[in-house]
Formats: sequence, structure tokens, C-alpha cells
Amino acid sequence: MDALLDADGLARLREALTSARYTSQGIKDLLGEPATAALARNDFRAALKRTEEQPGRLATLVRLFVCGQTEPLGAVADALAPLPLAGALPLLEADGDGVRAAVELEPYGDWWVVADLSAGMRPGRPLPGDHVLGIGGASTTLAAATLRDPVATALDLGTGCGVQALHLSTHAAKVTATDLLPRALRFAATTAALNGLDWELLHGDLTAPVAGRRFDLVVSNPPFVAGPGTTDHTYRDSGRPGDAVCAELVAAAPGLLADGGHMQFLANWLHVTGEPWEDRVADWLAGTGLDAWVIQREVSDPVAYVNLWLSDASEDPSRQPAIAAAWLDWFDAQKVDAVGFGLITLRAGGHDDPTVRIEDLRQTVDGPLGPLIGDWFARQDFLRSGDLLGSRFVAAPGLTLRQEATLGADGWEVGQQVLSLPDGLRWQEEVDPVALTLVGACDGSVTLRDQVDVLAAAHDVPAEVLADVAVPLVAHLVERDILRPLG
Repeated sequence: MDALLDADGLARLREALTSARYTSQGIKDLLGEPATAALARNDFRAALKRTEEQPGRLATLVRLFVCGQTEPLGAVADALAPLPLAGALPLLEADGDGVRAAVELEPYGDWWVVADLSAGMRPGRPLPGDHVLGIGGASTTLAAATLRDPVATALDLGTGCGVQALHLSTHAAKVTATDLLPRALRFAATTAALNGLDWELLHGDLTAPVAGRRFDLVVSNPPFVAGPGTTDHTYRDSGRPGDAVCAELVAAAPGLLADGGHMQFLANWLHVTGEPWEDRVADWLAGTGLDAWVIQREVSDPVAYVNLWLSDASEDPSRQPAIAAAWLDWFDAQKVDAVGFGLITLRAGGHDDPTVRIEDLRQTVDGPLGPLIGDWFARQDFLRSGDLLGSRFVAAPGLTLRQEATLGADGWEVGQQVLSLPDGLRWQEEVDPVALTLVGACDGSVTLRDQVDVLAAAHDVPAEVLADVAVPLVAHLVERDILRPLG
């Protein structure tokens, strides 16, 4: 797949961007923190003022590619040197006596990403059906949640402009990416070449171009938007009704993953009247043989959901009511109460009894989710193979206890007792007095079996009976990272 510029043009563009310091840090240094933060909200006022006060090559590039301004030919030619203005035409379009950006050319960490202009750069214009997204909230969410262990092969399904492939390039020896849109692959080819990277780019719908191949890591920010199955915008609409595209990706995972490989993708699932959402997603996973952790991060009611995606596409206001009505009528016909959003992480573990967890994770999480997901799977490995009764445990650092008590005739009576993690996944667990005693004694000095023996004697119950209670309790607290195996 050819890039927007030839190899020489891309080399010259890279030199221009580097020498002008058109990087994330360079822009922040020029504009300052408040103006840089405002850019994320499509508020260009402070940035425009700052670039007027400090003109130069970087200021011109910021005004052109970040703020969507029309700039004089001479200033743009200076800013892009040594790339001739004629050679930069695929990136620019004429506007009166000057030029403006024809594509989005955005610094992203130490990289540059090339995509279609965002809605903020073309206010009031509906996005075309073949729009190729740049860097957005969903792409950065997935990037932060992706496991980053070194792998030999990685696959980005529905790559778009190549954001996930960029991240995969930091820890995968070979990166393969697919997309249904040829123009998306052209943007991805430009992103790769501009950053000096080489990806295998394949045209086709999701997994079709890689049928029969296996990968160590598969990621996808798919067109997961749930609806009647129409395809108005390829970046969001899969052409499958409801949440079928997410079920399809789960079904494809066993044939895509190498032994021990992981698949991670953002997903929507329907909340249907009378059907727990957890059961719906569990049906997708049944029979796959994969370890799975499915976490729900948000839930939207149908009206808010439809309005969000109509706004995202800058849909023509005159068409919005009819589109919204048809979409909501479809939800009503399917008895959809809400739509959940979250992350599905799968692992080809080769176990007869795979671990499957489907749960809400709505609380604030500290730091990137990816390392926390890696730790979760490591804990599952311990629980599957470890001897819990023969192991020593310690409580997580900073673990806190919150108690609620009621004042009665005999003084304060403690009711609810909740253990809370101060960081990481910030889980909270209600515990009874026996469990609290057990956790409090986990200082790594004795095995769980010894603790059970002491507690059994203190409460005058058989040790084997208490062990039957303690082992699943401790297993759950280990999974939550409230208790940690020593060593």
C-alpha cells in the first residue's frame, strides 16, 4: 500500500518536522500547559494567540495542522523545508491566497500520526462515511490497556491510521495490520513510513485477510457501535446488527492466537430486558477454551448513546431526528435498556478449565490499565497452580479498613467492614470478622494452613471445615490483589 508521499518526500517531511520541533514536547514548550490542554478540547484561542506572539516555523505548523488555519504560502514553504511545497500537496489544499491542512498531521509522543481532519478542524461539516479517525479517546484507552511484553508477532485489526500499530512496534518484532478501507491503509502506510517503521498492511474485513494465521498479540479498536446493522460511517459501523461484531471477534480469537497469546479489544454489549449483560457476554465465550477478563467501564442509556454517536460524526442537524428515531426504534424492538462499554482481554492458555471473569470495573484506576491486566493474569496462573494452604501471604501495601457502626443500647455495634485498595484497581471488599482476622494475620510469617489451624482452634470448628471456607476466600482476595503470595 502506497503512502501519501514517496520515500524521498517522507524523509524530507520527517526532517522538516524534527528540525522545527513539531513534536508533542515542542508544542508544549511553545504554547505552555494551559494552551496545550485547551487544544484537546478544540479550543484554539490561546494557541493562536501564543503563535502570533512567537512566530516561526513551529508556530506556522501548529496553526496549520493543529488549529486548522489558512496560512500564507511563503510561511508554509519555510516551515516544511526541505520538503518543497509542491511535494507536500497531498497534505495541503488551496484556500484563497494561502493553504490549509488537507489531512491531520498530529504529533503523538515521539511519533506523528496522519489521518483525516477531525470534526473540530472542520466545524459544521458532517464526517464522510469513509472518514479515517486520528487519535481519539478510544484509541488512547486501548493503547493504555494493552499488554506490552515483547512478542514476535502482533496484529492490529481495523488499524485505521495506525495508532495501535505504532505502539505494537515498540515491543513486537513484526506488526501486521488490517483494514476494510483502502484509504485507511494508505494513511497507516504514511504513518508507518513517516516514523521509519515497516508494517504488513492487508486489505479486508477484520480477520479475513489473516485467515489461518496465528499471532502472539492481537489488538483491535473495532467498529463496535451497536445499532441496526447499517454502515453510515465505517469507523464506527461494522454492518453487523447489535453487538454481533464483538461476539464475532471473540469467536475468531481461538483461531487467531498462538499458544499463550492474548487478544484485547474495545467492545460494546447490549443490556437487554430480562437478560443480565454478564450472561450475554458469557455466551460469546462459551466453548472457546480461552481465559478471559471482561470489564465494563461505562453504561449509557439508549438516548444518550445515540446522541453521542450522532454528535461524534457531526451528523447533519436536519437529518439527526430521523436517524435517531430509527436507531431508537430498533433498540426498542430489541428490548435494549442500555449499552455497556468496556475491554475484553482473552488468552489462549491451553487449560481444560479456563478462568472467565465478567464484571464491572467502574471505579477510577491508577495509571495505565495494561500492567494491571498483566498482573491479573499472573495471579490467575498462581491460583491455578499454587498450593494456597501451603503458601504465605501478605496484605497489599496501604490496605485500609473502613467500618460502619451503629450506636445501640450496648454501645457501638460494628456492621459493615470494607477493605479498600488505595491504588491500582482500587477494589473494595466487604468482609466478615473471621475474614478480617485472617487478612490481619497475613504478614508472611506462617502458611495459610497454620493460620487456619489457629482460627479453627479459636472458634472451635474443625480445621478442614474452615479450610473449605478460607481457600476460596483467599483465592478471591488474591485475585483482587488485596492479598499477595510471598515470593
